[in-house]
Amino acid sequence: MSFFRINRRKCDIPVQISDLIITVSFKERKGTGMYKAKEDRYEKMRYFRTGKSGLMLPAVSLGLWHNFGDTGVYSNMEQMCFTAFDNGITHFDLANNYGPKEGSAESNFGQILKEHLMPYRDELIISTKAGYGMWPGPYGDWGSRKYLLASLDQSLKRLGLDYVDIFYHHRMDPDTPLEETMGALAQAVTSGKALYAGLSNYDGPTLEKAEAILKDLHVPFVINQNSYNIFNRTVEKNGLKDTSAKLGKGIISFSPLAQGLLTNRYLDGIPEDSRIRTDGRFLREEQVTEEKLAQIRGLNELAAERGQTLAEMALAWILRDGIVTSVLIGASRPSQILDNIKAVENTQFTAEELIRIDELSGNAEAV
Repeated sequence: MSFFRINRRKCDIPVQISDLIITVSFKERKGTGMYKAKEDRYEKMRYFRTGKSGLMLPAVSLGLWHNFGDTGVYSNMEQMCFTAFDNGITHFDLANNYGPKEGSAESNFGQILKEHLMPYRDELIISTKAGYGMWPGPYGDWGSRKYLLASLDQSLKRLGLDYVDIFYHHRMDPDTPLEETMGALAQAVTSGKALYAGLSNYDGPTLEKAEAILKDLHVPFVINQNSYNIFNRTVEKNGLKDTSAKLGKGIISFSPLAQGLLTNRYLDGIPEDSRIRTDGRFLREEQVTEEKLAQIRGLNELAAERGQTLAEMALAWILRDGIVTSVLIGASRPSQILDNIKAVENTQFTAEELIRIDELSGNAEAV
């Protein structure tokens, strides 16, 4: 008597067959069963027009910058995507280098698409980017035509898609002619591999030059992605926010909670399980000073007066004036997504509240 033996990681399952023993090994992906979206998903979210374009985005979008790489738990990734879509979040944002390892966030999300979300593809806005270092040598970074178009092909392969809805250039390139970079975005759209073009981490003057080039090329450039939150007002100071409004382009804000500082996580200091302790790449311990903690606590008190959590108020503040189309949240668990969605219930602020937020965050001089 012999057996057909399946090795599922450390689990061997013997099956009786003829006088032969075969061992088949495969990587088990611990996921969930088939997903079915909730029918009332569009009743729970507000949608805003992206600038003057026809594209509508949810007020809250899900970014896959953190917790969707190889160090994440796949079943948790699934549940975060399901929770997001079940509550009206139709926009999922990626980049070629999101991980760790680079490309792994796209690969993991591509698997979730394949296994669960592909029946809803026409209800999803999926974006990716290229512009930061992705592979060795002179052709895997910045803004050359060679890099952007090669990277888009790789991203589509990892995602298992024929096209993305938005393809961004991820950062300004001081050495590549802007005409070349914008021409690559134009090629991405005309080839059918992207529906819209976007720019990320640009400033106002460069945005205006890029927009003129894209307009001449008849490219549907609709959105800018930049860091913007109560603490970080760079887009107000470098002209990006005003120029976007003037040109009729949308803005989507990443790091709207300042890497978690604008939540209740740091009210009593730095938790041992915080991102500072477990990662430290984007938020360092020396940034969380006693002065910063005092600012966070003051903002938290104001949020409580408004009947909101600090995170809800921080997200609502970004959406307060109708210039920003969407806030791009990150999450480590589904419950955080549900908490953040509540921000859309109240995005109105009194003049006094706005002044207090500026004062408490150390931005009073920006008024």
